[in-house]
Amino acid sequence: MAAYLVEAGLVLTIAPWTAFWDRNYFAHAIVPIGEWMSNAFVKGGVTGIGLVTTFTGLRDLSSVILARSAASELPPAS
Repeated sequence: MAAYLVEAGLVLTIAPWTAFWDRNYFAHAIVPIGEWMSNAFVKGGVTGIGLVTTFTGLRDLSSVILARSAASELPPAS
């Protein structure tokens, strides 16, 4: 789950500022959607959601790594 959050967050952070975002089928087929998607505030909002998602995934990933390393430092049960 954590890897998915990091990956999705990075896509949402970067995609609005690439040509991929501007060459969207729906943006060309439905003009109001295209105008809305080209708005800098919408791009910034999507980027903000991407950053929050990325940091959430990194936090989850780091907690798993720290828990795993803490468990490996415990003495073996006898």
